[in-house]
Parts: sequence; structure tokens; C-alpha cells
Amino acid sequence: MQNSQSHLAYLALEHAIVTLVLKPGALVTEKQLIDIAGHGRTPVREAIQKLAWQGLVIVRPRVGLQVAEIKPDDHANVMQVRRELEPIAASLVAKHATDEQREALIDCARTMTSCAVNGDLAAFFAADKAFDEIIEEACPNTFITAALGPVQTHSRRLWYSTATPDRMDRSIALHVTVIRAIQQGKVEESRQAMAVLIDYLSYKP
Repeated sequence: MQNSQSHLAYLALEHAIVTLVLKPGALVTEKQLIDIAGHGRTPVREAIQKLAWQGLVIVRPRVGLQVAEIKPDDHANVMQVRRELEPIAASLVAKHATDEQREALIDCARTMTSCAVNGDLAAFFAADKAFDEIIEEACPNTFITAALGPVQTHSRRLWYSTATPDRMDRSIALHVTVIRAIQQGKVEESRQAMAVLIDYLSYKP
């Protein structure tokens, strides 16, 4: 399912929204989104439905599609949810992840480290999305992951709008610490490392 055309279309559009290629508040057509996603009408429509459910795209009758605005209190609200739930998710993943999922997280850490070397902010955000999806897949509590999915994407867009190479480097280092703790199955260390990461991401320059 993660490699379905609709999911790949979703990832392409989500990345365009997060990295502000699709500007907050912009009106867009289905054809524009098809061109950006590189997939057909049906997968893109399914992707639009998911983005609308996440609050990233607004379907306006007789007007079209609009990329959600960024509101002043969005950052505080999304980080409130992440601060409560993500440390729990990390501890559960440390306990329950398969060997394959742990290896996939290590691959994410390698990619993120390369982004730090190359200063590639967009590639880091793609790797961060992959990190979140592995956590979602590995976490046995689907109520937690259902709540986290939308706020993680909103948070990623908000953070991208103010990100700098220095902030990216620190974020990558903290992500790698979380990944190492999970990979080693250290439940409490994973919880604590994720709490430190979320505290850092909560800071709004």
C-alpha cells in the first residue's frame, strides 16, 4: 500500500506543500496537481482526499482547491499534540519494531546525515517524512498514529518556512539520537530522545 500510485501521488503533493512549492492560500487546479504529482487523475484524486482530511487542502465548491493557509496559532497547537504523543510512539516502536523497520530507520539516519553534509533542506524533509511513516508503520497503537499523521505534516511545513542550515543540522543530530535508541530497543531512552527532539522543534525563531 505504501508504494501504491495514490500514496506516491500523496507523497509528491505533500512534499510540494511542505516545501512551499505550493504556497499557503494558493488556489490550484486538479490538472496542476496531476502535473506536480506525475500520476493520473484517480491516484491524485485519492491523494487530494487524504490531504483534505489532513487539513492541508481545502475543497471549495464552485471555486476549486486551495492550499491551507498558515495560521498564527498553528505551531503551538500542532506541537502540543506532538509533545504528548510522539515520545509514547517512540517508546512503543523501540519495543515492537521489526528488524526490517529498524534497518529502514538506520537508512533514514544515513540519508539525513548526507543532507547535513550537502545542506539539502528539501531532501531532509523528504527523509523526515519517511522517518514518520516508518514510525507509523511500526507503532502498534493506531489511535496515536492517526492523531500524529496530520500534525506532523503541518509541523513540517511550518518548520520549513523558518528553517536554516544550522537548525537543520541540530534537528538531524536529534533525529539520529532517536533512531539509534529505537534501533537498539532502548524503550525509555527512545521516549526521552524523542521528547528532546520535540522540545527543539517546538522552538519558534
